[in-house]
Amino acid sequence: MNANAHPPAEGSGHAEAEYKLPIDGFKGTPEEIERQWYERCYRGRGDSMLQLTWRAVLMGSVLGGILSLTNLYIGLKSGWGFGVAITACILSYSIWTALRAATGGWLTPMTVLENNCMQSCASAAGYSTGGTLVSAIAAYVLIHNTSPSTWVLLGWVFFLAILGTTMAIPMKRQMINIEQLRFPSGIAAAETLRALHTTGGTGIQSSIALGVAGLLAAANKFWMEGVALLGDAASRLGGEKFFESFNERIFPQAMIDRTVAISWQPMFIAAGAITGLPVCTAMLLGGGLCWFLYVPWLQGQGLLTSTELKDMLNFTLWGGASCMVTSGLLSFGMQWRSALRAFRDLSGMFALRRRSTDDPLAAIETPAWWFVVGQIVGTIGLAWIGKEAFGMPYWLTILAVVLSFALALVACRVCGETDTTPVGAMGKVTQLTFGAIYPRSIDVNLMGACVTAGAADSSSDLLIDLKSGYMLGAHPRRQFIAQFSGIFIGTAISVLSFQAVVRDASVLGGRDFPAPAAQTWRAVAVAMNEGLQHLEPVKVWSILIGGVVGLVLPALAAALPKKLARWVPSAAGLGLAWTFGFDYAMLFFTGAVIGEVLKWSAAKTHEQYLFPVASGVIAGESLMGVAVIFIREGPAMWRQFFG
Repeated sequence: MNANAHPPAEGSGHAEAEYKLPIDGFKGTPEEIERQWYERCYRGRGDSMLQLTWRAVLMGSVLGGILSLTNLYIGLKSGWGFGVAITACILSYSIWTALRAATGGWLTPMTVLENNCMQSCASAAGYSTGGTLVSAIAAYVLIHNTSPSTWVLLGWVFFLAILGTTMAIPMKRQMINIEQLRFPSGIAAAETLRALHTTGGTGIQSSIALGVAGLLAAANKFWMEGVALLGDAASRLGGEKFFESFNERIFPQAMIDRTVAISWQPMFIAAGAITGLPVCTAMLLGGGLCWFLYVPWLQGQGLLTSTELKDMLNFTLWGGASCMVTSGLLSFGMQWRSALRAFRDLSGMFALRRRSTDDPLAAIETPAWWFVVGQIVGTIGLAWIGKEAFGMPYWLTILAVVLSFALALVACRVCGETDTTPVGAMGKVTQLTFGAIYPRSIDVNLMGACVTAGAADSSSDLLIDLKSGYMLGAHPRRQFIAQFSGIFIGTAISVLSFQAVVRDASVLGGRDFPAPAAQTWRAVAVAMNEGLQHLEPVKVWSILIGGVVGLVLPALAAALPKKLARWVPSAAGLGLAWTFGFDYAMLFFTGAVIGEVLKWSAAKTHEQYLFPVASGVIAGESLMGVAVIFIREGPAMWRQFFG
């Protein structure tokens, strides 16, 4: 792995400070653009710096595997996932700096391109292998009250990651090299890496902030839930008991039952700070409509008699899911120009245009035959598992793969232009398509959509990482290998952790894990399988009204001038708030307000510390939450895996 390169000299921090990221891109013909990047960015960096090393891959795999637990945890809690690349960069830098200090400088420093390969590996391990577990697979558990076997899930997630990762190979050179789509998250990762490796204290300060935030969040989570492991006497001093008694003194029991109470989970405050005020304000509005108006009305009409959160969500999620589905599909449809550009540029992606015979990038770009092999291996693996485990005909798996490439093509372009990957909309397109051509099969509906969503997620994740490498002058083929390496440990840890935490449907839909993404997938699958006539009338009306709201809001935002459009509530945030408790919406909004105030009052502090602190809080609380579950449920997990 890059054995012939040499580490940079001690003054490399100054050299890194002098290197300018090609933010504005290059101009000219495709060949001229690629030649300019090769001469200005790659020469002297990607052809000489250490990049694909064992320490980078091992560090990335370990960090990505650990951080995959955070996305599993917050995904089951809120339905959202957060990229781990920047968090992994900062953690890796901090850990390696500490190890160098502990060994008296015996270890050489990681180069910026090593760290870039490390974050690619961590991103694959921590993010792109687990997204479908908290959505389609969790929906399968809700429907069948059992999870697919561990071996089935390991194979399914692994082959899906292969399919999605290699699917992006023909897109990279066209979208990143030639068209120079921005992929803002990739640029942000490159900026972070460059800042960490320049001389000065900003990198150390960011890493310290992330570490301290993570430790405090972990300690808080142990106080909230972990002290109960120490016995009844200790549990009375824990945070859960404290807030339970506090809420009982402040709020009527009826409001507490509706989740209108004070909740203390800093992870959601941090998530709100990252998400931003517009979406979180819509979440607060949606939560208010749901828990202050709709649920009390249901109870007053005698339609809802239970006070269990799972039973209440079984009524509220239909309108919220419908709102998110229709808004996602409409927003996707309004990106038709991106879709046309994506399909128009197919010839460029597959290099059907004539390239120069002295193309310098031919030796460093990922070969096209890797794409072919990856698609064949992924398709065969998914087809066999789909048939044996889910009763999915081979031809439907092939159709799902073909549809996945078309939709991933669009999703990656949308991600490059807007920094948003419409994974949910991708899955819903496939669910609706399969519901039409192969009705009355709920497993086929879920797993076919799972292929599409998983492929789109993995493809866009790879392109985001390759964009950061492009900005830093990295060797693209070596970075792809690093990304691919993360699939193995990411699959193992994500699947085994999911199997351990989600033993059956009783775990999902309640206070601990509302699983809103899974609830949405389940709702669409059930509606496509059974038809709306089998639902209670109030749920049908919720679906219709939520669907109309999901269409009106994005259409209104598109029609209004930008100054007015920003006041239109986000349909995604509005609908999401109907799939979990009001206390979550309040925490998201609180975090967004804190982030906005910090942005306007201390812009430099906001820029330097917001993401590291928020990432540290999410990672610390999530990891401690998973650890508490593993300790508390250890005997049951042992029996599940070993009998």
